[in-house]
Amino acid sequence: MLFNNSKGALKKNDPGARFQGPDILGAMPSFPAPRLALIHTGGTIASRPDPGGAGVTPQQAPELSGLNGLQVQVYHPFNLPSPHVTPRHMLELSRLIAGLEDVSGAVITHGTDTLEETAFFLHLTLQCPFPVVLTGSMRHAGELSGDGPGNLRDAAQVALHGQSKGRGPLVVFGGDIFDARTVTKVHTSAVDAFGGYPGPIGRIDQGPVGAALRYFAGPEVRHLYAPPELRAKVEVLYAYAGWQGEGYAEAEARADGLVIAALGTGNLSAELLPLIEATQKPVVIATRTHAGPVLPLYGYAGGGATLKRAGAIAASFLNAHKARLLLMLLLSLGLQRDEVRRIFEDGLF
Repeated sequence: MLFNNSKGALKKNDPGARFQGPDILGAMPSFPAPRLALIHTGGTIASRPDPGGAGVTPQQAPELSGLNGLQVQVYHPFNLPSPHVTPRHMLELSRLIAGLEDVSGAVITHGTDTLEETAFFLHLTLQCPFPVVLTGSMRHAGELSGDGPGNLRDAAQVALHGQSKGRGPLVVFGGDIFDARTVTKVHTSAVDAFGGYPGPIGRIDQGPVGAALRYFAGPEVRHLYAPPELRAKVEVLYAYAGWQGEGYAEAEARADGLVIAALGTGNLSAELLPLIEATQKPVVIATRTHAGPVLPLYGYAGGGATLKRAGAIAASFLNAHKARLLLMLLLSLGLQRDEVRRIFEDGLF
């Protein structure tokens, strides 16, 4: 069967063939075949060395191989290295996926540098009845032992598995399955580049008779914040030893809200306290530490407890770049600071 769309390519598979590894699809019948939306956005998984010698660049989207009996519809909304992906591209993806019909699951191939941000943006904005899985690769398509084909196959199988429904967008990398809220890139070059406390929520492995998938936790309630357009500007500042707020005033003047990647459980130098007290704009305190929540523990000037009294909002366990996306969406919906505080503090994301 052929599928057509204005932005995508066509792919034809044998509708009578059976899906490899029937254990992963449970009791799904072999006909009609499951329908997978495969959405390519660029990244290393689509990259090869540039013929002009400028390094590795996105060129050709990967093909899904190793699985039979699928009806695959391919979309190419854009072809970018992930440092070029913006929240507006993420919104385009969210709208594209929301408009899909008669789909069993969707897979997005994406560059790894901002993959976790796109996953979290979709977690916050996308409501659809089928699983959505993001994946990519650390090695480009021309390298020996490239990880792209295996990650793509794993992602497709996870997206078509019945137990993946109701979990929101997922990230699949190296066989591990991650929740969009906690996944983060933890290594710049290793194949197992993704992690995030408290770890994967599931695992897919390829065995002699097909794939085996196990989830370690059940689906959780999700809260959606989908503004019609992204109107708010949010900037991120990074704390370090001796930082006295350099750049704060300029960022506060041009942004609708700020996120600060603070120290430890959410602490700053004393010089930041009057700056945060003086603004009516929301200032969200995240941590630059790899794992753990922001907690208002310390009562010295600039400590988390004093920042809270000054009006700052704790980011809970979200890192700074994910807190930025949530704050951007909330402000684009027109929410005020007290409403923003409640959502962050009650973990309504």
